[in-house]
Amino acid sequence: MPHFDLPLDELRRYRPDLPEPEDFDAFWEKTLQEAREHELGARFEPVELPLTGVRVFDVTYAGFGGHPVKGWLVLPAGAEDGEPLPAVVEYIGYGGGRGLPHMHLLWAAAGYAHLVMDTRGQGSAGWAQGDTPDPVGSGPAYPGFMTRGIEDPHDYYYRRLYVDAVRAVEAVREHPRVDASRVAVLGTSQGGGLTLAVGGLVPDLAAIAPDVPFLCDFPRATTLTGFPPYSEIGLYLKARRDGRERVFQTLSYFDGVHFAARGRAPALFSTALQDQICPPSTVFAAFNAYAGSERSIEVYAFNEHEGGGPYQQGVQLRWLGQYLRE
Repeated sequence: MPHFDLPLDELRRYRPDLPEPEDFDAFWEKTLQEAREHELGARFEPVELPLTGVRVFDVTYAGFGGHPVKGWLVLPAGAEDGEPLPAVVEYIGYGGGRGLPHMHLLWAAAGYAHLVMDTRGQGSAGWAQGDTPDPVGSGPAYPGFMTRGIEDPHDYYYRRLYVDAVRAVEAVREHPRVDASRVAVLGTSQGGGLTLAVGGLVPDLAAIAPDVPFLCDFPRATTLTGFPPYSEIGLYLKARRDGRERVFQTLSYFDGVHFAARGRAPALFSTALQDQICPPSTVFAAFNAYAGSERSIEVYAFNEHEGGGPYQQGVQLRWLGQYLRE
């Protein structure tokens, strides 16, 4: 697959002029305030598994609307003793759910508490099952999640998911073996987009690591690539020809570029120059807008949406140690 986006030197300078809603901050402040009217009620129920190096807990907490959200908490064995642990909260890519506990051993093996958030309504893509329903309906939508409630930001699916992601940080901080002052968030693709949103909404994170992040620079993404999930938006508008202004007004409340402009925690991004699912210009739009003084980006020139894969995990392991180790 040849490079299809801007040359790398232009990507490093790419700063789109994206309209930002005047009430962006007020919208999210009210959204989170409403969510916090529901008791978080984080529960951590031990799971017995034939794994000797970790302890696993089935997590349930109240997300958007008080709806129960599932997750896994994986701790290193013996974590009951000693000082509280730094924590990593991970968000899952599009279509996936929390899967099974033994799929999530890396961060506990590195000595961290690791909370994996399930993704409401998702988890049937064939690679990681989900266990969290989305009880909220929507008007007409194209199959998938990108256009559910897209005519109004209050009804949009990602309003619910972004709140769930913020509440996941609040939930892990309630666990007695977690040091609430040392929490990082990370994720790949959709998980990277959630990472950016949480980085802009939670002011006291230790670090964030959005990997080939989705949900950035919607105007460019939806016209540059014909690949899903962005293509769901174009196919929706193919039928609703008069809806473009309303749709992109809604999306402006959820664009990772606007959250990046509010992020302050140290940030490690990644992108792949042959990625047609999350085009590199959309990733650089968020990276170049990032407000934190400590930011870096790994660029994989000959990879598609898999990005750096295990190489990027190795970079993250070394990088996060600067911010999570005492």
